Amino acid sequence: MTTTTSLRGADGDASVSEDACAIAASSPRSLAAIALIASGPVALAIGFVHARMWQVLPWERLVLTLVLALTASAIAWPLRRYARLPWALALALVWLAALPLFAGPLPVLAVLLLALAALALGTWLVPAGMPARAAVALCVGLVLIAGLAGWTLSWPVHSTPAWAVVLLALVLLRRRSLVSTLGDAARRLREAVEQAPRWATFATTLFGLASTACWIPTMQVDDLAYHLGLPSHLLLYGHYRPDPAHQVWSFAPWLGDVLQAVAALLAREDARGAVNALWLALIAPLSWTASAAIGAKPAERWACAALVASFPPLVWMAAGMQTELPATVLLLAAMVVATSREPRWLLPAAVLFAGMAALKTMHSFAAAPLAVYALWHHRTRLDWKTAAAACVLALLVAASSYVQAWWHTGNPLMPLFNNLFHSPYLPDEAYRDPRWFTGFSLALPWLMSFDTPRYVEAFNGGLGFTLVALAGVWLLALARRSGRGIAIAVTLVAWLPLVPMQYVRYAYPGLILLSALLVVRGEGTLGRRGFAWLLAGVCVLNLAFQANSSWLHHSAALKRTIRTLGDAEAIFPHYVPERTLIGRLPRGDDGIVLATEPGRAYIAELGLRGRSVLDHDPELSAARMRAEADPSGQQWRGLLQASGARWALVVPASASPPLHKGLALAGAQRVDAVGDAELWRIGAEAIGTEASTR
Repeated sequence: MTTTTSLRGADGDASVSEDACAIAASSPRSLAAIALIASGPVALAIGFVHARMWQVLPWERLVLTLVLALTASAIAWPLRRYARLPWALALALVWLAALPLFAGPLPVLAVLLLALAALALGTWLVPAGMPARAAVALCVGLVLIAGLAGWTLSWPVHSTPAWAVVLLALVLLRRRSLVSTLGDAARRLREAVEQAPRWATFATTLFGLASTACWIPTMQVDDLAYHLGLPSHLLLYGHYRPDPAHQVWSFAPWLGDVLQAVAALLAREDARGAVNALWLALIAPLSWTASAAIGAKPAERWACAALVASFPPLVWMAAGMQTELPATVLLLAAMVVATSREPRWLLPAAVLFAGMAALKTMHSFAAAPLAVYALWHHRTRLDWKTAAAACVLALLVAASSYVQAWWHTGNPLMPLFNNLFHSPYLPDEAYRDPRWFTGFSLALPWLMSFDTPRYVEAFNGGLGFTLVALAGVWLLALARRSGRGIAIAVTLVAWLPLVPMQYVRYAYPGLILLSALLVVRGEGTLGRRGFAWLLAGVCVLNLAFQANSSWLHHSAALKRTIRTLGDAEAIFPHYVPERTLIGRLPRGDDGIVLATEPGRAYIAELGLRGRSVLDHDPELSAARMRAEADPSGQQWRGLLQASGARWALVVPASASPPLHKGLALAGAQRVDAVGDAELWRIGAEAIGTEASTR
């Protein structure tokens, strides 16, 4: 696929001679700008060779990626040929059609209903003059739904019929606004594609490839240990029953998990893939509009979308339930609102910034510079009555988890900063992970690109190479007087999460937002072809290293997903066999299940029945440490009895002799095994139960 395109849209392509003349006639200042921009690719080449990056290039996954891109193009060709659709729209339809095939039709329908209801609610608050109104309104609506639902989680009112009625009522009440908004969005999308069709095709292909992460079943560690808990509670009990004694994160900001739970309730199954596909679909128009807001031309806007879609961690985010994916969407929407000229900007902005606080405290900390810029940019349009209403609305949206955490545990930021709040559920010390305190410095963009495992759970190159390749563009944006305010704000959004600890995952939303800054004026400085070669080259290189963003994409999980058409039961045994063993527990059994390997605490889907020796359960974690030091196995026996476990998940390869002795002393017997995991029945009833679990 060719990636160069006209940057003039309907005005026609600029010829090569025109580009050459423009560069030749550049002033010394523009030649200096070209030299500064060129320093990025030169630095990238030096770092690539020095770190021998070709040795860690995931060739097999790259081949699969290219095959998928070609297959999608082949399927889209009849739509292009006979329906006269632009390539970008034809490809988008192909990738959208693949989603229910792999992620499931019911989750997709559930998320469609949730999205329509959110759009209906959001259009009530987002004025018609807002850029990318449909996308911004959808974000606002999702935050309002989840933020308000957060106050009701402990009420026994969460059922499939109840949520279906509420969401359908919103759709019906606002149906005229919905039809108008969707029609306008479709028209604007077509116009945007026509302005830069080749770049639009390139960006659509990259987003389609990123969406394959939504096909993979839920298998990431934090999802199985924690994030699946809230959706599972609503599915199992009809309300949320947090227990901080066994899960210290049970009151952590929960907006993202609430949306996952609503979709799961509607579908009556895990809907993570469909929910994340919605987030991805929102990133495309919001990144396009965010770059347009600071002066990007049509092709530069699509280049921004392509750069975002090629960001390797995007597939990691799309394959899991962590907060960084929705935070990215809300941050992009907040930038669109912050840079708009719409007088009625404050209420949507309040909801969006509150939504980031409701996702994770760190996200609101990182977004603070953008909030300050928004207040400065709209300083002549502020009035105290609207500001007061915005504050009330923000508290209503963001505060539910913080208030309930304070009420139930004494720590509104549970489990963080317990050295200040002294919750009885944790020791009076700061919660910290010593792995990610390597030191803050200006060399971080280089180090994170070529020594990635020091800063996140990924392989070298798993962050991509945008920060190095476009470092000159970044510096140029900061040096220009025009637009310097937003350039500084965006830079701070990307950098602030790395100051307290050098864990780059928390900076993912800011790094994606930075892409909007890195495309502006690229055409004017480099010319059409120079800009296309630079940006497309960075995107392709990022795509080549996409699988290095996490262990999941570095494995054959996507290949197995395609081969089995998304059959989770055929995939789990290869990566998370505990999920298969849990699925084989006898029907009607309500016994507690204890995961004995702290690195594989995959028990969140069990609701109140799940126990682990991970530090999410401080008491059992401490008991495990004592038990591992007791060669007699008595401490392990005591731990098993104290936990009340009827079942134990064991990983033989890492199980210690004290654990085996403790299981024997507790009268446990192995009753099933899948992959490298085993299920043990504890107590006298273990004998003869093997067949019942199969």
